[in-house]
Amino acid sequence: MGTATKEIIELLIFLLPGFIAAWLYYGLTSFPKPTQFERIVQALVFTVLIQGVTSVIKWILFAIGKYVFYIGVWNDDTRFVTSILIAFLFGFTFCKYSNNDKIHQILRKLNITKSTSYPSVWYGVFGENQTYIVLHLNDGRRLYGWPLQWPSLPGSGHFSIAEAEWLTENGSIKLDTVRAVLMPASEVKFVEFMKLGEDDT
Repeated sequence: MGTATKEIIELLIFLLPGFIAAWLYYGLTSFPKPTQFERIVQALVFTVLIQGVTSVIKWILFAIGKYVFYIGVWNDDTRFVTSILIAFLFGFTFCKYSNNDKIHQILRKLNITKSTSYPSVWYGVFGENQTYIVLHLNDGRRLYGWPLQWPSLPGSGHFSIAEAEWLTENGSIKLDTVRAVLMPASEVKFVEFMKLGEDDT
């Protein structure tokens, strides 16, 4: 194996954890996929963070081994496995906090930002309002029900509506034999979020 090939393999091993974390992040969140260049930059940022944490863990383990008890040998394999485990931890952690807006809530209270962690206002409103909705369709019909799933962005994807009812001027038509209705988002003009009464909670 030539020196150049060996250096390329070492570089790929060094960068792999960052790409794993970025892959998990974009695979498990509803954010629109950025350009390939932006994804590479994101992976490189993850790489720097992961390698930094790996170095800290190495230092802690060396201190434990020196002052407390012997743990084992730190070598390239140990570093690689540790960095991969940290990559999964980073990926899942970033996904969790990107999907629940917890960090941005704190930042908004500190007046650092006004934005949310959600990919769009549309997605955020659906995520924070677990309630019955009314879909107002382009042709004037109205569909009432509980949203099981909804598109990340308006105009694309589908709504999955359970306990569906068609609302008419004379009342409602319950779809008792239907488990769920799949409605294209392109057919929806706007959405109403209903207030839950005491009987509904």
